[in-house]
Amino acid sequence: MITIGERIMQLRKAKNWSQDELAKEISSSRVMIGKYERSDNLPSIEVIVKLAKVFNVSVDFLLGEGLNAAYDKEMVKRLDEVEHLPTDEKQRIFQYMDLIIRDYKTKKTYSNK
Repeated sequence: MITIGERIMQLRKAKNWSQDELAKEISSSRVMIGKYERSDNLPSIEVIVKLAKVFNVSVDFLLGEGLNAAYDKEMVKRLDEVEHLPTDEKQRIFQYMDLIIRDYKTKKTYSNK
């Protein structure tokens, strides 16, 4: 299981931010960001909320806990929008998704040979 420190580091690197840049974004210090990433210290709830906001992810995603922890905020938003569509529209989306997933798996299978 991925730690919160590893998740922070992944998200920071995905934005191409240094520890110092992230620290400025959340009004912290580079030293504390390093401690979080090494799991020497755990961020407070307030810091976790700030991190989730600057990375545009849910607190669940950052913590790796909860029903939607594997999804970033954009994915959760889209899933919520799909959930509120009429059944026939959901079916159209699912059929399209199934085609894309099938094509991806086929390409992956044949590219490994």
